[in-house]
Amino acid sequence: MDAIILLTLTGLGLAALYFLVASGLSLVFGLADVLNFAHGLFLGVGAYATWWAAGNLPGAGPDGLGFVVAVAFGVAAGTLMAVLVELVLIRPLYSRTIEQVLVTVGLSLAGVALLQATWGADARPFPRPAWTREVTSIFGAQVPNGGLLLIVAAALVLGAILAFLRWTRYGLIIRAGVENREMVTALGIDVRKAFTLVFAIGGAAAALAGALGSVYFGTVSPQQGGSLLIFAFIVVVIGGMGSVVGSAYAAVAVGLLQQFVNYYGTSGLGDICVVALLAVVLLLRPQGIAGKAVTA
Repeated sequence: MDAIILLTLTGLGLAALYFLVASGLSLVFGLADVLNFAHGLFLGVGAYATWWAAGNLPGAGPDGLGFVVAVAFGVAAGTLMAVLVELVLIRPLYSRTIEQVLVTVGLSLAGVALLQATWGADARPFPRPAWTREVTSIFGAQVPNGGLLLIVAAALVLGAILAFLRWTRYGLIIRAGVENREMVTALGIDVRKAFTLVFAIGGAAAALAGALGSVYFGTVSPQQGGSLLIFAFIVVVIGGMGSVVGSAYAAVAVGLLQQFVNYYGTSGLGDICVVALLAVVLLLRPQGIAGKAVTA
């Protein structure tokens, strides 16, 4: 029983990490119709900025309030990077899908190369708070605190995004733009500002995933964003392109499936099962868990 509880909670921690990355992807695709393959770069920037701030920024550090300051610096860096990418590279290409893919894939590769050139290709130890290296006993299972931190953070981000979408003016514009972008534009609303805002939210969530994911794994590396981005895309597709709630459901399914299968089966089998789940969903419900069916 202890093993079941431990696997469930660690699986939910992994799911929380996937959701933090996938939520921004889902928002960006839902409103702007952009498959942003450079999203992992925002995660990498957030992780490395947090790592740098913890050792160099006045007031920041690996423990207590200093860690909060370091994470806030990392999130701000990831948000700024996302806004710059949208304004400089994506905005001129909104009606050119192929060029969007080429530019974001190229930017992703260039970003990894830049991180490697700056801080090296090897993983570096991440300065995480002492309490995240400890465990908490839950119904007899010794659960790592780093995973619990991810679960709490993902729940707060999901609640904040849903509240923003439902109860703010720009949230209403984004929801309306997802349903019918042309109608929103015809009403005289500048959807481009909403595009930039969505990229900023997505970049902030990805940067937070980079910082807290580094706490979870204990290291930071240039390839970290790319590996997590693959599973984030799977989560977005399974959940339904453009649905944040669907991404949350899918992240839980993917995280738990991966964790249980890797534990009870052979190493790596969980990844294969996740891909198989993606194939099943695409065959039986192409629009995803919470997506809307496309009609002719």
